[in-house]
Amino acid sequence: MLSISSVSRCSAPSLVLSQKPRASRFLTVRSSSTREPNSNQNPGQRTNYSGVKLEESVDSKSGKSRLDSWISSRISGISRARIQSSIKSGLVSVNGKVTDKVSHNVKAGDKVNCVISELRPLRAEPENIPLDIVYEDENVLVVNKPAHMVVHPAPGNATGTLVNGILHHCSLPTVSSKEVLSYAEDVSVEDDDEGLCSSPYAASVRPGIVHRLDKGTSGLLVVAKDEHSHAHLSEQFKLHTIKRVYVSLTCGVPAPLAGRVDVPIGRDVSNRIRMAAIVEPNRGQARHASSRYKVIEILAGGGSALVEWRLETGRTHQIRAHAKYIGVPLLGDEVYGGTQNMALSLLRSRTQPSCHRQLSLSLSGIERPCLHALALGFTHPCTGKEIHFSCPPPPDFTEILSQLREMGTEKP
Repeated sequence: MLSISSVSRCSAPSLVLSQKPRASRFLTVRSSSTREPNSNQNPGQRTNYSGVKLEESVDSKSGKSRLDSWISSRISGISRARIQSSIKSGLVSVNGKVTDKVSHNVKAGDKVNCVISELRPLRAEPENIPLDIVYEDENVLVVNKPAHMVVHPAPGNATGTLVNGILHHCSLPTVSSKEVLSYAEDVSVEDDDEGLCSSPYAASVRPGIVHRLDKGTSGLLVVAKDEHSHAHLSEQFKLHTIKRVYVSLTCGVPAPLAGRVDVPIGRDVSNRIRMAAIVEPNRGQARHASSRYKVIEILAGGGSALVEWRLETGRTHQIRAHAKYIGVPLLGDEVYGGTQNMALSLLRSRTQPSCHRQLSLSLSGIERPCLHALALGFTHPCTGKEIHFSCPPPPDFTEILSQLREMGTEKP
């Protein structure tokens, strides 16, 4: 059974870096050298695929498949986002006709010509932002992201992001963010968490960012420092082999105390910044989403619970939307129903009147959804070793947890 008080950070003891690493070439190399897709070159040694050409016919064994997926299977080590960017840039043709649709289906006999696009510069400024680095080597970086930090630049959040801090940490050059601000969409809302960038904007501002955490979510996040590592980690996310454990404080207690939520998630038609669990047969753009949860501790007489979540998929706002769906929105999650008034209503009815004033003060101080990415495990993209990390929740989370425990605690 997981105990928050017993969780501690761990890192691979065999590799602890005390110096700032040399600058990653993943974001800056602009060579146009080429190689054949099936050459014997080790893909882990390549940091830039600009100009790589593919001229090949789809064989009968491939069957019917998406264009981006098929090209990805023919050029090892490259990220899917890079392939999608090449397609959208008009650098791919099928049977002599330029095709800019990444989901175009190719079939046996189709002749595909592809040229991988140039790496786009990162549209962000390096900033000297303190980073809580849990682990680092030449290929990957594991960061404990604080609550309230946005992962990547977007309109309204062009500075102060994790990407800005990583640029500075890795000594990468300044690139003007002027073009970023010309984009109207906020991709932090539009794309999902599984390592596939959904737009050219996302691809340009998130190189190395394999997955996201919401602004209000604290905890562990892995960053790729070269394109091979990005592709390898993205594939692990796609195959759902990444181990991710989150903990949350909920408004109320889930029933049953452990279970699996297997309900698609899509855009909430009544609120564009919010996602929703969608059970209707005609669910439109909703995508498969599955979460496992387990109550670790019942708090404050049943007014709240400490809940562990294990993700099988990684959709935008997945835990928050699934928690709302099963009737226990996260404490402090104003967007998904975990409001101060709701929490007070539940807790006051289950606690002594002498606690109510302190409850109001404590809940008024919660400024984010109480959600923390507690543990992260993956296969190292270059060594092939399984590595695992854990990091306890920050003080804002543990303080409210301690106060709720004082009002009553029960193990399920």
